[in-house]
Amino acid sequence: MVYVLNSDGQPLMPTENHTKVRILLKTGKAKVIKRCPFTIQLQYRSTNYTQKVSLGVDAGSKTIGISATTKTKVLYEAEITLRNDIVELLSARRELRRARRNRKTRYRKPRFDNRRRNEGWLAPSVQNKVDTHLTVLRKANEILPVSKIVVEVAAFDIQKIKNPSISGVEYQQGELLGFANLREYCFWRDNYTCQWCKGKSKNKILHMHHWNFWRGDHTNKPSSVITLCDTCNDSKNHKQDGFLWGWEPKITRSYKDATFMGIMRWSFYNKAKEIYVPKGIEVKLTYGYITKNTRIKNNLPKEHYIDARCISGNPSAVSDGMVYYQKKVRCHNRQIHKNTILKGGYRKANQAAKYVKGYKLFDKVKYKGKEYTVFGRRTTGYFDIRTLGGTKVNKCSISYKKLKFIENQNSYLIERRKETA
Repeated sequence: MVYVLNSDGQPLMPTENHTKVRILLKTGKAKVIKRCPFTIQLQYRSTNYTQKVSLGVDAGSKTIGISATTKTKVLYEAEITLRNDIVELLSARRELRRARRNRKTRYRKPRFDNRRRNEGWLAPSVQNKVDTHLTVLRKANEILPVSKIVVEVAAFDIQKIKNPSISGVEYQQGELLGFANLREYCFWRDNYTCQWCKGKSKNKILHMHHWNFWRGDHTNKPSSVITLCDTCNDSKNHKQDGFLWGWEPKITRSYKDATFMGIMRWSFYNKAKEIYVPKGIEVKLTYGYITKNTRIKNNLPKEHYIDARCISGNPSAVSDGMVYYQKKVRCHNRQIHKNTILKGGYRKANQAAKYVKGYKLFDKVKYKGKEYTVFGRRTTGYFDIRTLGGTKVNKCSISYKKLKFIENQNSYLIERRKETA
């Protein structure tokens, strides 16, 4: 599928007539705007006839599925993997800044209470994902004449997920009902047994331990604490070479994704209406149970882009099997130095050179007729190239001389795949 823009940059209907596209490019009547998905712009005045195109969006906290369809044909389908490293990066930045202030500004006055949050403020990790959803919509609207956007949102009842039989006044009664405090509940839940050694130490003195301390989580919620004996809770075991550092016990199921969807659904939907309704594009809501029934009724497989096709309202539209897989990556590493201070106060640089042998990180290259992305570079000239699915080539060691440069880096890595299902 080749996507077409008119001479003013407005999207027209895409074409599958590759012969005509080659003739237009060869005679100078069109130019290439984007390589993937392949998009051209006409260099002459043309009619602006378009059909009604419905864009379905399967919103998510880890993956977004989108599908642009007419009544009979799928025009564009993509799956986008979101970033999930924002919280860890912000925690690292906070620790580095505190350490620097402690070294450099001994008498700095406290300023932690000087901040004001604007109305509609979202946590940075949530805001990044909302912005990515909006960017995905914008990119689809840049290459297709979308007339309707349908967004699937979900409202999760977390207490109902935990306890399907909950009802009435039970919603007001939490897990700690009937216990004197969190410590007593923690010991009861863990059967008064150390959850590391399972009682093998024979030490009967128990402690309530914040198992996620190594990530900076010291919250007093039941899922953040676990029972340890006095032997296992020793301070040496809390260090980076101790067994408690990095330990992730399966206490309870995580509801981060459900919480995120509850926070972002109205923020994303309202912002989409604010942007696209003035342009004459209809923005509608749908719900997960409707999507599921439509998918089952049409005997379709469970994929994010397939869900988006059902959301668009045209589940029977015929696809050419081409799906664009995208991955959102960090734009820039802003940490200048390594944490460890060497002898003489020297600190190693944490940022690699922008260009190594003429290549940047995340540049797209071709090797043996296949396209890959540069995920790592060495000054020796041997690179780590991979597909977006994570498939490594030659044990992450390919000479740059064997690579052919295709496309500059982008914060949205993209790969075209042919689905056979």
